[in-house]
Amino acid sequence: MALDVTYDDVVEAMRRIEGGVVRTPCQESAALSELCGARIFSKAEYLQRTGSFKERGARNALRQLDPAARARGVVAASAGNHALALAYHGRDLGIPVTVVMPGSAPLVKQVRCAHYGARVLLHGDHIADAKVKADELASAERLAYVHGFNDAAIIAGAGTVALEILDQVPGVEAIVTPVGGGGLIAGVALAVKAARPGVQVVGVEPERCPSLTRALAAGHPVDAFDGPTLADGLAVPRVGERAFAVARDRVDRVVSVSEEDISLAILRLVELEKGVVEGAGAVPLAGFLAGKLAFLKGKQVVLLLCGGNIDPMVLTRVIEHGVAVDGRLAQFTAVISDRPGGLADLAATIASTGASVQQIEHERTFGEADVSRVQVQVRVEVRDAMHLKTLQAALMARGIRVK
Repeated sequence: MALDVTYDDVVEAMRRIEGGVVRTPCQESAALSELCGARIFSKAEYLQRTGSFKERGARNALRQLDPAARARGVVAASAGNHALALAYHGRDLGIPVTVVMPGSAPLVKQVRCAHYGARVLLHGDHIADAKVKADELASAERLAYVHGFNDAAIIAGAGTVALEILDQVPGVEAIVTPVGGGGLIAGVALAVKAARPGVQVVGVEPERCPSLTRALAAGHPVDAFDGPTLADGLAVPRVGERAFAVARDRVDRVVSVSEEDISLAILRLVELEKGVVEGAGAVPLAGFLAGKLAFLKGKQVVLLLCGGNIDPMVLTRVIEHGVAVDGRLAQFTAVISDRPGGLADLAATIASTGASVQQIEHERTFGEADVSRVQVQVRVEVRDAMHLKTLQAALMARGIRVK
């Protein structure tokens, strides 16, 4: 099966999508290089018009339809980026697009797909349910089904990002790629190993869905979903058969990262790169932060930041969690005097150490048996763990007990 997608297909895909897909920047980052101990370049695929690399495969697939198929249109089951990419490029090319989404699909993505002119149908609770409905529509209405990661045209389209990277960073020694259904890493590995075989292709996937890791161990795709993940775009329980056949002998290594690693990577990209990247796009950096990519120290490395479609409310929670994981947000309970001046003394002591109070709340009802004392729940922002210890020591010196 691997031979049905070739390097020539990737080259042809590059020709087809030229002018229709953004050639995203791939810039060196001094801050990330210092953080990772390697010469880091960021391939900013989150700057595509719909926010992800999925546009490459979508446009390539749509451009290959014959006139009759173009007139009838296409259908796909997707909860996110693939649906957005098809909807946008379908409108641009004048091809009707139907996307079937599970009921849990983010409202913002449902609305955006409809805005691009797609027919949006909600069906079932999971993507598997949506796939069943999409298959029914494909048969009943003779629509072309475009698979999000296992279609040959999708894989070839994804591979075009590697051709851009090789052109933009001639000295690249490794490309670190997110792994979900396998279409992206398959396309990247196919292109890289044909054009520049000495360049390493490294995959990173969430620990809660290590689909490629388990497929490589088993020798074939197997189910690998262990729970929801911040990298929701990578939460594909089983890699595609075609994608696996292309990738298995071309990928050099695959590592997995925790939810804390992903959260911290999103935060670091916001702070250091001023880029809003979704969990799936942040996993290449998470691999470095987790210490899983130490073998790339000192090398020229491209991090493929594949998407930026993260819900703003989720981003807010992720940043707060990332700051906490980073040791810069702490919460404790202080026992203070309930007489006038007790709270002021607590606040002044915190301020004297340079820490910043984020939230403070009295607890009288379920607090101390001593009615002259009161518990205060405090959330503070500090520089690091050492700063927090300094704060705790200052509170103890003032006779303020901390739980």
